[in-house]
Amino acid sequence: MVTKYGEDGLQLADVPTPSLGSNDVLVEVRAASINPLDKMVRNGEFKRLLKYELPFPLGHDVAGVVRRVGERVVEFKVGDEIYSRPRDLRIGTFAEFIAIDQADVALKPTSLPFEQAAAVPLVALAAWQALVDVARVQPGQKVLIHAGAGGLGSTVVQVAKHLGAYVATTAGTKDVDKVHDLGADEVIDYTQQNFADVLAGYDVVLDSLGGTNVEKSLTVLRRGGLAISVVGPPDPSFAAQLGQPILAPVMALMSRKVRKQAKKLGVRYSFLFMEASGSQLKQLAALYDNGVLRPVLDRTFSFEETLDAMAYVEQGRANGKIVVTR
Repeated sequence: MVTKYGEDGLQLADVPTPSLGSNDVLVEVRAASINPLDKMVRNGEFKRLLKYELPFPLGHDVAGVVRRVGERVVEFKVGDEIYSRPRDLRIGTFAEFIAIDQADVALKPTSLPFEQAAAVPLVALAAWQALVDVARVQPGQKVLIHAGAGGLGSTVVQVAKHLGAYVATTAGTKDVDKVHDLGADEVIDYTQQNFADVLAGYDVVLDSLGGTNVEKSLTVLRRGGLAISVVGPPDPSFAAQLGQPILAPVMALMSRKVRKQAKKLGVRYSFLFMEASGSQLKQLAALYDNGVLRPVLDRTFSFEETLDAMAYVEQGRANGKIVVTR
């Protein structure tokens, strides 16, 4: 449970089984993966936007078994093996049970065990929404993906190749072969080269690093190209996504510098905060079962080691997804 915002705010706790709404499925958690978003929520980075009531359970990815269904649930039954990224304000996968709206749930890929299925939902949805919904990537377009060996990047590389793009990515020396194996056409070893010095004419950049990396990414785009960041700064459209248009001026101010630079270069900037979608997870499950996509895991921890797993991710040691299993 997050008992307070901050680095020491996550604590082990005994909590009751969550109540079940008419549109909910009660899921026995078999595995949950850790994402950078968990740290950001725990630290309170979104507390003005996502109004969680302390204390609250953490965790944004889950694979498990349906144990009860609400009276309006028609697509799922007790015993179904599912995976999900629960919607914001209803997270809590670092637990034994979680109640999830049926719209956020899909049957898990049959080819994946629970620990692999749990590594998929958030990163796969983010990759799909960035490349398909926002960028509308077409075959032959050039896409740059930062940190291609990471939990998100390794998924985005695979989705971009599935869409027919020419894919470049950045990675450390030890991961060059790994990202080539995932499908990257060109790999920039960031310990040896500056990507902005060697790449040009790209249609899309997906950034998960933030800071000056976003601004540098704008320079490798062709005119009219699009840079998408999953770490910010948020733009005014994010306020509309949250249903809080009153915050649009604040977000415009936060992203003013990068949007101004993008306009000067004749390119575009967009912030992506992925949304829960059971229907998209159903599509993605087929891609995993057909071997088009595959999960990339670093290691697993036991449920009792959840705090250790969080610390491992925060140390920047993960080379792929970190999963907690029960």
